[in-house]
Amino acid sequence: MIEKEVNPHFEDFLFDWSTKFQFIFGGYGSSKSYHVALKLILKLLKEKRTALVVREVYDTHRDSTFSLLEEIVIDLGLDHKIKCLTSPMQLRFPNGSKIIFKGMDKPQKLKSINNISIVWLEECSEIKYAGFKELLGRLRHPKLKLHMILSTNPVGEDNWSYKHFFKDEQNKRFVIDDKEVYEKRTVIVNDTYYHHSTADDNLFLPESYISQLDELKDYDPDLYRIAREGRFGVNGLRVLPQFEEWEHSEVMKAIDSIRQPIKRVGMDFGFEESYNAIVRMAVDHKEKILYIYWQYYKNKMTDDRTAIEIEEFKKTEELIIADSAEPKTIQFYKQLGFRMKGAKKFQGSRLANTKKVKRFKKIICSSNCHDVIRELKYLTYAVDKDGNIIPDEFKIDPHTFSAIWYGLDGYEVSDLKGGSISFD
Repeated sequence: MIEKEVNPHFEDFLFDWSTKFQFIFGGYGSSKSYHVALKLILKLLKEKRTALVVREVYDTHRDSTFSLLEEIVIDLGLDHKIKCLTSPMQLRFPNGSKIIFKGMDKPQKLKSINNISIVWLEECSEIKYAGFKELLGRLRHPKLKLHMILSTNPVGEDNWSYKHFFKDEQNKRFVIDDKEVYEKRTVIVNDTYYHHSTADDNLFLPESYISQLDELKDYDPDLYRIAREGRFGVNGLRVLPQFEEWEHSEVMKAIDSIRQPIKRVGMDFGFEESYNAIVRMAVDHKEKILYIYWQYYKNKMTDDRTAIEIEEFKKTEELIIADSAEPKTIQFYKQLGFRMKGAKKFQGSRLANTKKVKRFKKIICSSNCHDVIRELKYLTYAVDKDGNIIPDEFKIDPHTFSAIWYGLDGYEVSDLKGGSISFD
């Protein structure tokens, strides 16, 4: 018989093994890692199993997961029964159960493990998606039910853990809205148990720690959202805070109401890792609104195949303004009958084009343009080693943003000081 006081919000979690996946996330100090570790110990005392604990870097186990498990073993008064070995790090139970530790920085070491029925991915957001999928293949046992526990502090919505367990707009995959989990705190969907927690759920935390987290709201709202609220979101400064997503019909209705809309088409070239991205845009110059209402977005397409898929531009005779770094490609399309020219590039043109788009009061995008929304809605600036933003670099390579730059070549948005416009 083991008696141990735990946080009430985690009581059900400790004994719920009904699902294959358990996604445990929340703010700093919520005690999520502690209760995952306790849950593992209780399970392995009851059943003979081998559990694998994984972090991105193997050496970080010593002062985190291994140290935490050893602390719980001692606290439960079981250190005379459960052996905590340091070289290699391992926990051995009297019934033959054991906990082993691996790092994704040494993937070759994963090949030698067998009969793993429980995997715990601590700080799973730091592990690469390919690593997660590799671990799924290592989770196998001929008789026992399989479980994978993933614990993490929330990060950006561009992280694989959010896309896999909540929603992935690029691949049009939806599992559950994260807002529903924040509201209900624990949810089971399909074969996944979701558990959300904050510092308020840890009754053993000192008030001074919670007050320290509360202070983040005044000077670091991003970290406050992660550390205090335990929520996913946008990490960093948004490039286009005026970006909005509207239903396609509403976008077209708004464009039709513009007295003299300025229609533009931009194209960015790509093949292997990057993409051929085309966007159709309409500018309401008087109201300083940019509308984006059509997209084309594909990679690994040769120019001849792309030409077939965008043949409608030959019929409409719309001018496509494209990346001038590819003059041979532009000439190829022109020879096929497309109206195409290269956008002007100059030193500092990335920053100038970014500033141009930022001067629009609103950027309204059709709900049909999934890749534009995915790339631009939460687009954030890259930062240097000191944490300062780099104004012409971003955390992703947004191909649709480049297409917008090129399409708006020769157009100038009037700024608040009443600057003039120009056209080519």
